[in-house]
Formats: sequence, C-alpha cells, structure tokens
Amino acid sequence: MPQWYSDHRPLKTAPLTFLCCDSPYPESRTVILGCPLDLTASFRPGCRFAPNAIREASWNLESFSPALERDLEDLCVADIGDLPLSSDPQKALTEVQQAVEGILSDGKVPVILGGEHLLSLGSIRAFRDLYPEVRVLQIDAHADFRDEYLGASLSHATVMRRVSEELGPGRVFQVGVRSWDRKEREEARGTATFLGEDPPSDLPPEVLRGPLYVSLDLDVLDPSVCPGVGTPEPGGWSFKELLGFLYGLPWERVIGVDMVELAPPHDPSGTSAVVSAKVLREILLMLGEGCRDFSNRGK
Repeated sequence: MPQWYSDHRPLKTAPLTFLCCDSPYPESRTVILGCPLDLTASFRPGCRFAPNAIREASWNLESFSPALERDLEDLCVADIGDLPLSSDPQKALTEVQQAVEGILSDGKVPVILGGEHLLSLGSIRAFRDLYPEVRVLQIDAHADFRDEYLGASLSHATVMRRVSEELGPGRVFQVGVRSWDRKEREEARGTATFLGEDPPSDLPPEVLRGPLYVSLDLDVLDPSVCPGVGTPEPGGWSFKELLGFLYGLPWERVIGVDMVELAPPHDPSGTSAVVSAKVLREILLMLGEGCRDFSNRGK
C-alpha cells in the first residue's frame, strides 16, 4: 500500500462514501478527496459541510448514467474522506497542496470536493511542477480575479488572480462569468481568457492543447437549479447546459478536477446537494472513460 495513503488512512472517519466509490486506494485510478475549507466566505459560509452532503445525496442516485451508457460500478474509484485543514488560509493551502501531491505521486487523478474556491490554489500548485504546461478551465458565475477582497489577498474572490500569477498569463480560461467588479474585469483582460457567459459550442485550440485542470464552481448554475451555494448569482446555466458543456470537454486531457462552493445549510430541501452529486457522477464516469467523444450527448 502506498506510504501516503497509509499515513493518511485516518482521513476516513466514517463509512460514508460517494455512491459506490469504495475501491481500495492502490487499485483506483481516480481518487475523491474532500477539502472542507470554509474560511473566507464573503456572503454565506457553510461550504465545509459540502463533501459529506454530496456523499449523502449520492445515495439517491443510480450508479448508471443513461447519457453516458456507463456504470460507476465498473470503475475503480476511491473516496478517501476529508482532509483535516488548518484555520489559517496559508497553512490550509499547503495542506491541500501536499495531499494532492501525494495522490499525483501515486499516479492517480484527484477529484477534490470543496469547500470554498480558494482551495483550488493549493490544488493547482500541486500540478504546477509535474505539468508545467497545465491550463485551468474555470466554470464559474464570478471571475474571482480581484487583487484583494475585504482586505485579504487570499480569498475565494481572489483565487483565480493568484492562480494566474503563479501559472503566467494565458493559462486560465473562464466561462460562465456573469458578475464582475469593473476594475477586476479590466485587469483580467489580457491575463485570463474569457470564453463567454453562456456555454460555448466550441473551445479555442489553446484549451485543447496540453494537460487541463477543471475547476467547477457550482454557482455557475442558476439559483433556481442550485440555490445552496455561498454566492448565488441569478441568470445562470441550467442543469442540462452544464452537463452538455461538460460532455464536450476533452476528458482525455483532464488531469484533475475540483468542485466547489456548495453550501448545504442554505438549501434545506437538499436539492443542491443532489444536483451536485449527479454532476460529480458524470465527471467521474468521463474521467474513467478517457478519450470517447460525448460532445453530442446531453443536448
């Protein structure tokens, strides 16, 4: 058994797993890791409860996807539980980075469940040295490109600014953004590439080149679909629009995924968690499917 997994086995503090993702770590190609970071919420905290809310909601779903014609039961996916995180953002980012580095060093694909969007900075840092040409596709209602917010340079509202600074210009691609600060929008131009507010039918060649990291903020969905997020933004995507866009991504190039900003306390119905769980099921299946083309599915 890999040393990293042996050292972190206590992460699994409860038998709750996402759907049927209980394969042994050594045998799994894909690994789910919960990162319940919840330190810089600017409107509604509560995303620390998201990883287990998604796991619990997944038991409402079938493991089979009619759209993809594949069953999660056929894949080896390990859900290794939640990472204990410090209350200091800098330390927490280092903890996320080290955990993701451990998964990568074992030759596996990490799928990170947030938690707030700031965790993406720690996760992407883990990919930087191993994949120098990594590109980041941010699916989000907000640009998260402020230099600082509420006096903090490390925030869910600044995360993609920090990611872009570390990776260099032209490496962050944003889609779905429909809320900007004026200065933020001006400063993002020429550094990040905005693909549009609506799901694009085609991706630019730059996205299709080299390894791709996908960061999905669930507030890209309209609040009528997914109200339980930290910063809901009206005018968003439908569930089918999100899935249709995800089906068209080049999953053979995807090296890591995070899904962030679900805040379960703000949706007592539990609908948002079920929506999140179904999106996660499709992502896991596409990661396992590799280079098959799903661009015409789900539309």
